[in-house]
This record gives sequence, C-alpha cells and structure tokens, in this order.
Amino acid sequence: MSVDVGVSEAKSDPNVVPLCDILLVLLIIFMVITPVAQKGIDIRLPETQEATDITKTTSSIILTLEDDLTIKLNAETVSRDLLLNRLKDEFQNRTNKTIFIRADKSVPYSEVLKVIDASRGAGIEVLGVYTQQYETNPK
Repeated sequence: MSVDVGVSEAKSDPNVVPLCDILLVLLIIFMVITPVAQKGIDIRLPETQEATDITKTTSSIILTLEDDLTIKLNAETVSRDLLLNRLKDEFQNRTNKTIFIRADKSVPYSEVLKVIDASRGAGIEVLGVYTQQYETNPK
C-alpha cells in the first residue's frame, strides 16, 4: 500500500467578509449618531428691509444719548432721574412696545447700558439699536 503524500500549499487569502460586516455596522452607527450629536444655539436673525430713516417714522420712539450725556426722548430732553417714569408713561397704553436707542460716538458704552437697563425696566419688549454712526454736533 502506498499513500500518496502530496505537497499541500497553504492558502493565504484573508477572509474579508467579517471585516466588511464590521465596517457596515460602524457606518450605520455613525450615520445614526451624526444628526443627533449636532449641537447649536437657535437664533433669530433680524429681517432685512429697505433702508429707511427711523427718525422719519412717526410711531417710533427714539431715545438719544448726546455727547454731553443728556437724554432725549424723540426731541424732548428728559433727565436721567425721570427717565424710567417717563418711559413707563409713554409705553403704558401702546401696543407696540418698541424703542430705538442711538448714542453719540463719544458716549461710553456703560452709559448706553444704563439707558438700555432703564428701558427694560419700563417694560419695553423690543429694543433696537440704531446702527448708523451718530454725532451730536457733526462737523
């Protein structure tokens, strides 16, 4: 009896099926997690409108800080002590509780914050800041 002992070659082909399964599972996991993991802050951007001069509209109230720190409500000068009461009286019967604030470019920001704080204390809901550069006495 003779046994045929042949030379057997070892196969070195890797089995990639388990690797493909793992990659597909990871892909699905990342596809599910990515939308859930996004974080951010919800903001409401201001709507753009055609450029109009706010001072020309009759219903808007503009609070102005002059360079000598005097306060004007539209065209009327108001003392700092009476500002809160004057704002409460002005906005008591209004349905549109919106005010626009502008300040001379030389006024310190802390003074502007004091006026904003007084406006919020008077119950004003919408506060707009006049973005165009303002000078009390233009040269």
